[in-house]
Amino acid sequence: MRLEPAEPTAAAAEGAAAAEASAVPFTAGGVAAVDRAMRLLMAFVDGPDTLSLADLARRTGLYKSTVLRLAASLERAGALHRDPGGDFRLGPTVFRLGTRYIDAFDLRAHALPVMQRLADETGESTSFYVREGAVRVCVFRVHATQHRILHYLRPGTQFPADTGAAGRVLTSWSAPYREDAEAIRAEVLALSVAGRTIADTAAMSVPVFGADDELTGAISLAGPATRFGPEDRGRLARALLSAGIALTTALGGDARVLRARRDAELDHPEVGAGPAS
Repeated sequence: MRLEPAEPTAAAAEGAAAAEASAVPFTAGGVAAVDRAMRLLMAFVDGPDTLSLADLARRTGLYKSTVLRLAASLERAGALHRDPGGDFRLGPTVFRLGTRYIDAFDLRAHALPVMQRLADETGESTSFYVREGAVRVCVFRVHATQHRILHYLRPGTQFPADTGAAGRVLTSWSAPYREDAEAIRAEVLALSVAGRTIADTAAMSVPVFGADDELTGAISLAGPATRFGPEDRGRLARALLSAGIALTTALGGDARVLRARRDAELDHPEVGAGPAS
């Protein structure tokens, strides 16, 4: 039988409450009580649908008495619901807020600033592709201006879904999958320098994930092949992976695979962008 930790004495509880209140001071730009309430809600993000009082206390690091006080306020607001058995689950207000977020969501507003920073940093043009069945569509494009020889492409341009670096990413992370999808997923970043849909160009691409951790699209760098040589690929790959992390995070997705790949680049710059195709 698992024994739950005893509730602290009144004096200890008072001291702990003071410590909790000072953990996030007003100088940090927030209110400690709100921060603790958000910790309570965030406990459900990677957890089961329902959590007991003990589960919430353990996941948040808060005393059960504190959890109960916060839960009462959240329940009145409809953000939490307590079942007859005493377990907690998220309430309908969270669903309504999530629906409003989705309704108001503008992918362009998130993607274009990230793409502009990537183009400014690398000097190469950036694109965002989505898959539409057997084709991939360029939905956003930022043209670089640092070089005389550029790679021009208009938003709305379509290519076969399985071509180019972006195509390799899209058909490796969304069904129907390409035959070598597992190998490409392990690499995370795809590089294309041969057999290109636009001659004498090169491209590299990484996946971008949304709040449901499903593939949203692929963000890519492209330019003349002469600027994507082995000596350039590590620098470009790190910048592209950082952009993929930033956009995935902004969309509420899980960026762990992108972050792990970037860390590998930082630890071993010689890895570059992996094998070209």
